[in-house]
Amino acid sequence: MIAILLSAGFATRMYPLTKHHAKPLFDLAGKPVLDYLMHQLVLLPELDSIFVVTNELFYKEFSDWEKRWSNKLKKTGIKIQIINDGATTNDNRLGAIGDMALVLKSLKFKEPTIVAACDNIYLFSLRQVIDEFINGGRNIVIALRESTDKKKGKKGLLEIGKDGRVLRLFEKPTFRSSGWFCPPIYFLQPNALKLVDKYLDKPYAGDSPGHFISYLVEREPVYAIKISGKRLDIGTIESYEDAKRILSK
Repeated sequence: MIAILLSAGFATRMYPLTKHHAKPLFDLAGKPVLDYLMHQLVLLPELDSIFVVTNELFYKEFSDWEKRWSNKLKKTGIKIQIINDGATTNDNRLGAIGDMALVLKSLKFKEPTIVAACDNIYLFSLRQVIDEFINGGRNIVIALRESTDKKKGKKGLLEIGKDGRVLRLFEKPTFRSSGWFCPPIYFLQPNALKLVDKYLDKPYAGDSPGHFISYLVEREPVYAIKISGKRLDIGTIESYEDAKRILSK
């Protein structure tokens, strides 16, 4: 199993904080934002490699971060690699799905893969999801409960069947729905990964990970695991400050 961590965005909503500093490497209660996810991933004995995709602007910063993690990972056998997608501004970025494709070109779709954004912190264990992912051989997304209508429009909302299969995923809709939303961490089998290039061939293909999952559920079975837990999304300066208050406690 491998992990692809998407961190090539420029986070323009958080300017000026992100003008010269990558959001996933912001200090949060004593360690970088991305380290919270990394500490979960390194506990997974099934994991072989971690690929972190960044852009030209932040490549050196991530390379320095990777050197610290390489020493920690020697005992686990997990390899980590930083990939520069070459983007220099928000206008010439490849987008999250383009960055996925960049990594997948050399992997030949052989392994189950975790795909995750690097600016989310999960206040629950991923172990129960991994067990289902590995043993069940299914594509998996996490379903978290969100009852605030104002926040629903900022998330990927799920329509889930009785058997747990995802019927639809609505990326940042304006209407009310079940209240189950899907954070940007996905557990994808090789057959699903083979559809990435076909998705990118579509006219006006959205560049966020949720748009690909919305496309995927109409072509491959994807199942949701409902979890009673919370996540912190570092998407704005306000949410960053909120996360600081929560984690500092």
